[in-house]
Amino acid sequence: MKLLEQILSEFRLNKEELKEVMERMQREMDRGLRIETHEEASVKMLPTYVCSTPEGSEVGDFLALDLGGTNFRVMLVKVGEDEERSWKVETKNQMYSIPEDAMTGTAEMLFDYIAECMSDFLDRHHIKHKKLPLGFTFSFPVRHEDIDKGILLNWTKGFKASGAEGNNVVGLLRDAIKRRGDFEMDVVAMVNDTVATMISCYYEDRSCEVGMIVGTGCNACYMEEMRTVELVEGEEGRMCVNTEWGAFGDNGELEEFRLEYDRVVDETSINPGHQL
Repeated sequence: MKLLEQILSEFRLNKEELKEVMERMQREMDRGLRIETHEEASVKMLPTYVCSTPEGSEVGDFLALDLGGTNFRVMLVKVGEDEERSWKVETKNQMYSIPEDAMTGTAEMLFDYIAECMSDFLDRHHIKHKKLPLGFTFSFPVRHEDIDKGILLNWTKGFKASGAEGNNVVGLLRDAIKRRGDFEMDVVAMVNDTVATMISCYYEDRSCEVGMIVGTGCNACYMEEMRTVELVEGEEGRMCVNTEWGAFGDNGELEEFRLEYDRVVDETSINPGHQL
């Protein structure tokens, strides 16, 4: 018991240490937002091109995909108004586990598997004939060029599919759907899971401006003033920023806080030196 206490005590940071970590993280977030320091910042502060929260016109049937951990989820989302004219959201979803070879093979194999799961889901719900608007929750670091175009910067969380990094993820999905040829989809948006969480919570609480995920990985997004988002032109209004704070420490900012256990976990991971 004493040994256990001793080991656990190593993990505890005191208030001063926590404050130091907080200040270093704040510094990396500021560096991520600025053009001249963005490239070397560990916290990338990626613009999402999501500039507003839902305002009421989003009604109808939608298909949603969620890829970000060892499970892949396909979901039918029905958004309508109830008697009090407030939003009513109904969902039907199906989980599919991603085989190891799809996670670490080629991008084509991974996205063909995703398209296969979509096909199965559409069959189950007898909606293969419908061309639905599709939203893709993709929980990896992406540099967006628009709401429906984003370049994968690097895989995290045990994924390593070759031929995806540096490419437009929505394009890879569209290509896989085309290769199958047994259904059509209108891919309208790709967002990070933090962003999806923030937006979905907004339906219930209009003051929600932050999304956070604690799952296979840990990340957060928030609504930022456009004038401080230097990677995107324009000063007016606000944009949701995907912090990608799981990479904090990749530049050595946490070295004196890391323990031998952290080093072992990192060295035996599929992407050593990242997402520390």
